[in-house]
Amino acid sequence: MAASDARVNVVVSDRIMIHLWEQDHQADHYLVSFEMTRPGIAEVCALHLPNVSRTMRELVTNGLVSEHTRAVRGEDRRQKTWQLTEEGRKESRNRIEKLRLTKVLIRDKKGKLLEIRADEVSTRLQTGLTLLQVLMHAQHEGVLNFGDIRFGVIISSEENNNNPGSISLLSGAHSTYHIRPPETREVHGRSLEKKLIDNWYKSDVPMFVLSGIAGCGKTTLVSFWIDSIISSGEEIQAMYYPCQPWDTSLGIATSLLHRIGIGSDGDFSDPYGVLDSLPLKPGAAFNIDLFRRRLIAHLSDEKSLLNSKPSDILVILDDVHNIGPEGAHLFGALLQIAECTTMRLFLISRTNLAFYDRRDVHTRGRVEELVLTGLSLNEVVEWLNELNLPNNAPAEEIYTATGGHPLAVELLEIYGNTLHQDWLRFLDEEILDVLPNDHRELLAFLAVAEKPVPWKILAAASNFDGIPPNNLLERGLMLELDDGMWLHEALRSRLLREVGTPLEERSRKINQSYD
Repeated sequence: MAASDARVNVVVSDRIMIHLWEQDHQADHYLVSFEMTRPGIAEVCALHLPNVSRTMRELVTNGLVSEHTRAVRGEDRRQKTWQLTEEGRKESRNRIEKLRLTKVLIRDKKGKLLEIRADEVSTRLQTGLTLLQVLMHAQHEGVLNFGDIRFGVIISSEENNNNPGSISLLSGAHSTYHIRPPETREVHGRSLEKKLIDNWYKSDVPMFVLSGIAGCGKTTLVSFWIDSIISSGEEIQAMYYPCQPWDTSLGIATSLLHRIGIGSDGDFSDPYGVLDSLPLKPGAAFNIDLFRRRLIAHLSDEKSLLNSKPSDILVILDDVHNIGPEGAHLFGALLQIAECTTMRLFLISRTNLAFYDRRDVHTRGRVEELVLTGLSLNEVVEWLNELNLPNNAPAEEIYTATGGHPLAVELLEIYGNTLHQDWLRFLDEEILDVLPNDHRELLAFLAVAEKPVPWKILAAASNFDGIPPNNLLERGLMLELDDGMWLHEALRSRLLREVGTPLEERSRKINQSYD
């Protein structure tokens, strides 16, 4: 299994030494390739040109590298180049022996996240990556995925050598995404929410955003909705991408191109050069604007360069909050692509997204939003009527204790316990424990209040300075009502279990703030 703290960091001198070792076959040649020059070394090793010069001076001084002026293939003038000395070759071998043991995260052919040695990566991914390429991709992107378009044609493994006809280009890149959301438990209630998504799907609005706190049933709802479309006989081409904390904008874009079919049939599948907009070398910049323009041209195919018309596709990006602010540029580009083509975009997030304007929702018709909250009391009652509980607690009591949170009711169904320890642990680990102390204290003060509290009173009671925290409002943990601030009922129930002096002290401060 992969360790959560896996990190790769290759120092500059090691990058250059490995690169020169991989190019040592050109040592003492009159004519050399671009990779032996300063710009070539900078490009391969993901360095700025001054860093190359500075490090080369140190390596030359230490007797590990020698400097030469040679003719460069494709260039009119001779340029400065470098190669390893005999001492440098010995030192390179020593450094490579250590670096090849570096642990690297990969997602293999079966979609499993693994932590393996760097020298085993090429074999597992069935590609021709060098040790330096493996280390640089790991340092700049975190995870190397089987079937990444940028890694080129998949090389048959030893076990397939007896069947050369089985070699296929990019087979297995599905490990970065799925063609549909995962199978989930039955959805209870949510009839209004499903109708809203149906209406969006039948409309021309390019993007739908579904948000809500952890475990409130966002992915379950989307999975159930897609199943209902498929069961109705309608064909739907979908791409479901579960965003992880280590995912990058480049990884999402690469998977999208593969799902569309770009790069799977040589030049015939990419006449508009979309693949060339991706940085093919680690550390290079991702030109999102070029990616956007070329993908729009591909999906529109106004020049009729494709053998067949691109299919309509629904792109579902789950847990996009894991990507962070750096994903805003890609999501904004995808929204523009969806506006101009038949691609539809469905984003699922625990937080409110800020890469589009409020006018896009209310006046421009670019985005539809749905904030998913707990089940209603009637929906909880209908669900409980289907269960055979050993101790039939009143539905109102269960609703008050859980806030209608679907996960809590599922645990009740499994264990027959209204406040099972797994539910309490979920609230603690996924929501409360990750909050700063002052933000948690705000929620604790709201928990002892009997009605919504105006922000000035709440801030004064809890000694909080500033405006209401955006992360509490965006995640739906603290609600801003007309009468003041309030919180999710599930959190209220959890925080009220902290009895004793702190609870009484908070209640006293709230009451004093009203005076």
